[in-house]
Amino acid sequence: MTKLLSCRYNMDTNQVEARFKDGTTLAIDCIAVEDEYGSTLAQRAELDWLLYNEPLEYAQMVLREEMEHYLSLGCDHSRLED
Repeated sequence: MTKLLSCRYNMDTNQVEARFKDGTTLAIDCIAVEDEYGSTLAQRAELDWLLYNEPLEYAQMVLREEMEHYLSLGCDHSRLED
C-alpha cells in the first residue's frame, strides 16, 4: 500500500474515508472497528475521540493493526480540560 495522504470521518456512513498517494481510496467501517476493539466504555470513548479529532491516525492504526496496543495504553482524551 502506498502513502496515506488524507482521511476524513464521514458521519453519514460512519466510515473513515482514506485516500492514498497512488489514487486508491478506502473506507474503514467504524462500527466494525468499535465491535472489534471497543470492549469498554473508555475504549469506545477513545475511538470516538480519534474519529472526530485524528482520523488520519485512526486509519493508520487500523491499517497497521495497532489499535489494540494503542487502547491498552489507557489513553484518555474524553475528559474535559480546564
